[in-house]
Amino acid sequence: MKIKYTLIKKEGQTDARLGTIETNHGIYETPMFMPVGTKANVKMLIPEELKSIGSGIILANTYHLWLRPGEEIIAEAGGLHKFMNYKGPILTDSGGFQVFSLAKPKDITEEGVTFKSHIDGAKIFLTPEKSIEIQNKLDSDIAMSFDECPPFPVTYEYMKQSVERTIRWAKRGKDAHKNSQQSLFGIVQGGEFEDLRKYSALETTKLDFDGYSIGGTSVGEDKPTMYKMIEYSTKHLPPDKVRYLMGVGEPEDIIEGVIRGIDIFDCVLPTRIARHGNAFTKQGKINLKNQQFKKDFTPLDEYCDCYTCQNYTKAYIRHLVTSDEALGGRLLSIHNIRFLIKLTEEIRNAIKKDKLLEYREAFYLNYKFRKK
Repeated sequence: MKIKYTLIKKEGQTDARLGTIETNHGIYETPMFMPVGTKANVKMLIPEELKSIGSGIILANTYHLWLRPGEEIIAEAGGLHKFMNYKGPILTDSGGFQVFSLAKPKDITEEGVTFKSHIDGAKIFLTPEKSIEIQNKLDSDIAMSFDECPPFPVTYEYMKQSVERTIRWAKRGKDAHKNSQQSLFGIVQGGEFEDLRKYSALETTKLDFDGYSIGGTSVGEDKPTMYKMIEYSTKHLPPDKVRYLMGVGEPEDIIEGVIRGIDIFDCVLPTRIARHGNAFTKQGKINLKNQQFKKDFTPLDEYCDCYTCQNYTKAYIRHLVTSDEALGGRLLSIHNIRFLIKLTEEIRNAIKKDKLLEYREAFYLNYKFRKK
C-alpha cells in the first residue's frame, strides 16, 4: 500500500499538526523523529533496541547501499526490511545530498550527476531514473525524488535554475517509479528565497506525490534563515500529505519545525555526537569527557526513561568513553535517540492540549543551546 497521512488536529496557537502515518508496517503518530541507518543499520544499535526506544520510521541511504552491498543483493535477500531485520517502516533518501557533496558544479548536467566514489575514486553517473530504480529494488516504504541540493549561500539565478532542474528531475523520477507498494515523496528547494520556495512547492505539488519534503536547510545558514525557509515552504503544501524536514535533528529545530507545520524529521546527529562522548539532556548537550562527570553517579538525564538512564551513571559512561570502550557510544546512542523520540512524544501531547508554545517556553527555560 501507499502510505496514508491523516490529519487529526491542528494546534490552536501555531501551524503544528497532530497526525498519523499508515504504512505497510504499522500506523505511527506524528510529529515523529526518524533515526538514520545510513548503511542499513542505525550505528551501534540492533532493531530490538530501536523498537524499545519507540522508533517508528527509520532512514537508509540509497547512495551508500548502491555502492555496498548493491541493490541487487538486497533485492535478492527479499528487500531492505528482511536484509536488515527491521520490521518497522523504512524511508530511503535519494542519495542526492551525498552525491552533490562529492560532485563539482561542472559535473551537474540536465541528464544527471557525475562524481567519484568515496570508496575507491571510481567515476559514477547517477540520474533521477537510476536513483528511483535503486530505491524500487531496495523496496523501502517511502522513496525520495532525486533533487539538486545547492550549498548555502548561492545567487538567486543559480538557485532558480537549480529549482527548475529539480522539478524536471522530480517528474522524470515519478515517471520511472514502478514499485506499487512504495510511496514517493517530492522535494521542495529554493534556498532562502521566498518566491522560489513558493514556486518549488506549487510546481512539485502539481505532480501529486505521496508526501513532500523540504530540502536545502541546515546547510550552513543561521537559525532564523532556516526557520524562514521552512515557513516559505510549508504554507504552500497540501494539508492532507505528510511534510518531512530533511536532515534536521537539534532539539530546538525540531520544536521550531513542528510549530511551522513539519510532521517528520531525521538526522545523524544523535548517534554522531554519541560516538564523541556527547549526550542530550533537558539542560542542553553535555560532554562526558569533561572532568566534572568523573564522580557523577547520577543518570545522564533524570527525566529520561531509556535503558541507559535507568541502569548507568555519568561516571560509568565517562569511564567507557575515556577508555575507548565501544559500549560508551552504544549507551549514549540509545539515550540520544530516545531523547529526540521522547521530545516528539511530549510535543504531540502539547499539541493535543493546544499548549505547544507553553511547552517551548518551558523547554527553552532549562535547555542551554548555542544560537548560530
